[in-house]
Amino acid sequence: MSMERNVALIALFTALIAALGLIPQLTLAFGVPITAQSLGVMLCGTVLGAKRGGYAALLFVGLVAIGLPLLAGGRGGLGLFTAPTAGFLIGFPVAAFVTGLVMERLRGLPVGWAAGIASVFGGVVALYIFGIAGLAIVLDRSAIEAALLVTAFIPGDLIKAVFAGLITAALFRARPHSVLSRS
Repeated sequence: MSMERNVALIALFTALIAALGLIPQLTLAFGVPITAQSLGVMLCGTVLGAKRGGYAALLFVGLVAIGLPLLAGGRGGLGLFTAPTAGFLIGFPVAAFVTGLVMERLRGLPVGWAAGIASVFGGVVALYIFGIAGLAIVLDRSAIEAALLVTAFIPGDLIKAVFAGLITAALFRARPHSVLSRS
């Protein structure tokens, strides 16, 4: 695949994560919003694969860091790296990479199932490791206390993983070569 196509796809999926931030957020009492952006992170991995997906999420984090208001609620800037959401934000590239890596390894499964499972491992488990660590540090809580706070996200994130599986499967049926995690 050409370098230009790789760059275009990475930019497109960075824009997808940003666009999903336009869906209104619901902010929980401890300062972390429920947004659709983690679905974009999951799709980076399921569609683009580990490396390209990780780069797309990393580019998104970089754009937020330089101040572009791309996070849900129109937030951006370095101050976000000291907020309760910091761990989740820092975890986006790792989550996309892990999602893609799992997707690439599950070639024996149907695409939809593989994408759903990969999204749980990357977009939920890997992302929560970073999110819990960030909450524990920023809120000065134990890891267990921080983990209990994120339980509020589990149902929604599992639904997002199902959507990532359905969307990736539909894309694969329509344009098999566009699901790079399977090529």
